[in-house]
Amino acid sequence: MEKNWYVVHTYSGYENKVKLNLEKRIETMGMQDKIFRVIVPEEEETEVKDGRKKTYMRKTFPGYVLVELIMTDDAWYVVRNTPGVTGFIGSSGGGVKPTPLLPEEVEHILTKMAESEKSVDLDFAVGDLVEVLEGPFAHFQGKVEEILATEEKIKVTVDMFGRETTMELAFDQVLKV
Repeated sequence: MEKNWYVVHTYSGYENKVKLNLEKRIETMGMQDKIFRVIVPEEEETEVKDGRKKTYMRKTFPGYVLVELIMTDDAWYVVRNTPGVTGFIGSSGGGVKPTPLLPEEVEHILTKMAESEKSVDLDFAVGDLVEVLEGPFAHFQGKVEEILATEEKIKVTVDMFGRETTMELAFDQVLKV
């Protein structure tokens, strides 16, 4: 039997919880050889509010999770009986197994997700000296203390009036000196 992608319907707003629950169940029930990947399709969205740009991840298909698996009775049972799952798309019920997504449909979704996963080239590291570019501390220089990659922010210590002050700044608010 071959592995395919299936669409699982969830309670709206529970997509990430279903993903976590399913990943735990795969591990505890030893289904790693039949259920492979669980994905909540998301894409990046930018919104400008009050003159500030805010970027966040938006669910592409709210209420749905993609699962890559080999459709066996036990794999089907594990996914169907995961808390938050209401059923498979493409199954008419009554024990009828669902229809998998077409490879080109999956490719399209995964490609869109990969485009949304931002890759930021950092030209500084912990310990480097940087200059603050904007805000009340513009033109101050400080030392990079920590890089918070997932939030795209860094913690910088600036010497102000003989006292060290640590601040959190966005990657684009600093420049390596």
